[in-house]
Amino acid sequence: MSGKLETKAERNANLYGGEGHVVIERVLDKEKLNDKCGLFAKVTIEPKSSLGYHVHTNETETYHILSGEGIYNDNGTEIPVKAGDTLFCKSGNGHGLVNTQDSDLVFMALIILD
Repeated sequence: MSGKLETKAERNANLYGGEGHVVIERVLDKEKLNDKCGLFAKVTIEPKSSLGYHVHTNETETYHILSGEGIYNDNGTEIPVKAGDTLFCKSGNGHGLVNTQDSDLVFMALIILD
């Protein structure tokens, strides 16, 4: 089926051991992309919350920051991020993201399967 896709937001507590809440609005998943994509989603990290550090195996993940600011953990190296930044985590590496502000940190996440 082509055309407009329906999305459903999921509010998760302590995602990957992080603090607070992260909302994931899935746009595309493995089924829609014939197992070539693990996830394409709009992700919102609520104020003073975080997406905990996690490692990717047999997949890559790209974040594109739409709004807000935070600290990105790139294999143990902390990097300040803001709207317009794009971040890449290759297979075998890990990452996490902390919202350091009093407003939402919003980004698009894309997981491509190896």
